[in-house]
Amino acid sequence: MKHNSLLLFGQPVRVTSHGPFRGLNGTILQVDSIVDDLEDPFCFYLVTLEGTTFPEAIWFEYHEVEFIGVPFL
Repeated sequence: MKHNSLLLFGQPVRVTSHGPFRGLNGTILQVDSIVDDLEDPFCFYLVTLEGTTFPEAIWFEYHEVEFIGVPFL
């Protein structure tokens, strides 16, 4: 079973997935997850991206973003 760290609203992230948004930074606007009794939650993050003219926030799977910045206490 792989552990998925739950990121929170407002946390800064970097896109790590392969594709046109790779390497861009953004901020989590919403967190959605699928939970069952057998595995860790499978999370999706709605991220507003910096440095792009794309007008809407984009959904990413948990493994497509990484936390950047100072951790919340």
